[in-house]
Amino acid sequence: MTTENNFSDNEEKNIQENVEETTNPVQNEETSPVEENDHHDEPEQEELNLADALKEMESIINSPSAGEQHKRFNFLKEKASHFIHDEVEDKRHEHTDAGNPSEHFSYHHPQQSKFNALVHIFKEKHDDYQKHQDEEQHKNLAHRQEIIERLKNLYTNSEPGVNLFKSIREIKEDWSNSGQVAKSEFKILNNNYFHHLNQFYQMLDLNKEYMEQEYAHNLEKRQHIIDRAKELENEPVIQKALNELQYLHKLWKEEAEPVAEEFREKTWEEFKEISNKIHERKSELSAVIESEQNANLEKKNSIIEEIKKLSEPGENPNHNFWQNAIRKVEDLRTEFLKTGSVPRKLSNQNWNDFKVTLRTFNTQKNSYYKSLKGSQQSNLDEKLKLIQTAKDNMNSEDWEITVPLFKKLQEDWKKIGHVPKSMTNKIWEDFREACNTFFNNYREKSNVSNDNWKENYKTKKALLEDLKMVTDEDGSVEKIESIKTAWNNIGKVPRDKIGINSEFNKALREKLKLNKMNELELKEEGLSENQLTDKARKIKTQISELEGEIVKLENNLSFFTKPSRENPLLAETYNTLDSKKAHLETLKQNLHSIISGE
Repeated sequence: MTTENNFSDNEEKNIQENVEETTNPVQNEETSPVEENDHHDEPEQEELNLADALKEMESIINSPSAGEQHKRFNFLKEKASHFIHDEVEDKRHEHTDAGNPSEHFSYHHPQQSKFNALVHIFKEKHDDYQKHQDEEQHKNLAHRQEIIERLKNLYTNSEPGVNLFKSIREIKEDWSNSGQVAKSEFKILNNNYFHHLNQFYQMLDLNKEYMEQEYAHNLEKRQHIIDRAKELENEPVIQKALNELQYLHKLWKEEAEPVAEEFREKTWEEFKEISNKIHERKSELSAVIESEQNANLEKKNSIIEEIKKLSEPGENPNHNFWQNAIRKVEDLRTEFLKTGSVPRKLSNQNWNDFKVTLRTFNTQKNSYYKSLKGSQQSNLDEKLKLIQTAKDNMNSEDWEITVPLFKKLQEDWKKIGHVPKSMTNKIWEDFREACNTFFNNYREKSNVSNDNWKENYKTKKALLEDLKMVTDEDGSVEKIESIKTAWNNIGKVPRDKIGINSEFNKALREKLKLNKMNELELKEEGLSENQLTDKARKIKTQISELEGEIVKLENNLSFFTKPSRENPLLAETYNTLDSKKAHLETLKQNLHSIISGE
């Protein structure tokens, strides 16, 4: 390739003007439809239910490109948050409509934990993605600056024999393939690159051969873009066609410039005409959406009418009717939320009608169940009478009368039905305390003559010393159980020595902790009836708490599409779950032993 000027003065002037135009080609063409709207909005109202939003949020965080989908995830997060808030508010209205004080309202949405977990995981992924993007942009900036230096050296320090056409093509391809840089750096960087590119063109003395090859290459690119745009005219998914058309306009501006003047306007007009035809298809999309929304509105209104019918039962609806109605309404509610969007101008009214209808149903249902509370109040009055009788006689020592009396009180208590839930625990504790006071007094008075309290103290003192010597070596647990059984079989000690019991219990807890064992798992004999009852009650409480914790952990695992022990994020959860299940099984065995008397 020659670098000498082989053109006449007039030719040189014409080519110079041509190059000046090609260095800023976009200024000579109209703005494309995509440039005027360089993004495609979401539909004006994208209808999602809570399950769909959470499912898509989970799909996003499980995708390799999760960090790139920040805007979509935030949109879904806001949708899900509104759903949860609305449903909590509905529960609050149900609570207050039932006549309950608003300050006693407490409700944890079943999807709140999953929502929080998804938001937390996405934040970590997005932070990692942003950090990676910053690192990539920094490297890309350094690489693009190095390309500019190569371009500058190409027209300032080129050695004889260098193939300038090949070199500039490599530089331009390298620039086109280089990754993104920070927006704050792009404008200056891009202007600097095109400045030196223009300088290079001028340095070539406008070599005709080079310009012809450059024009031909770019014209071929334009033709490929036009061909692809023609195919998009028949793309059935309109939104997909619009998105790809935007990308084609970007290629046109960045990679298909310049071309010879006789093709410049012709190709642009052809491409612009195709673009306009594709944009005209937006009306088709609107028509389809409108038809779907009207169908959804009709379906949602039908659901509202069905709920209204269930809110207006015939005469004397019974418990079975309301239970079936509750299940039916829940199915209808789910169907309503799954149904897509409705016309925007009717959306708020449709939603309000739905909420009002649900509240009316709940009010009717609650009114029925309030009527059942009258019998519970009657049961409460009967049990309060039994408690008063027990308290009046718990200090009596007329054993022939009071022992049968207390047994009869216990039998009558079991026969009385349910009481209001808020009073269940309190009245049971009051009744149990009165009964325990009586029977403890009865056993104490009956056995006092047989107890050698001083000898008992000496025996307990020796057992306490044996307990303090226990370590965590093999067989220690069995030794602790043996000491505890022996302790249970020893009678009372003098009142001024009763502190030895607290000292023993403290030492017992320390040794159990040393051997990594729970007190409720301890196998022991010699417990009194009251002690067995108390231990069984504690074990039942522990079992209930453990079962709740296990259900919660399993629910958390179900948030993930395919939970696995091989997943590093879930390994600790699986280990905790195994540990709690093993502990639960041990407690159930101990409870069975107590109940069966083994």
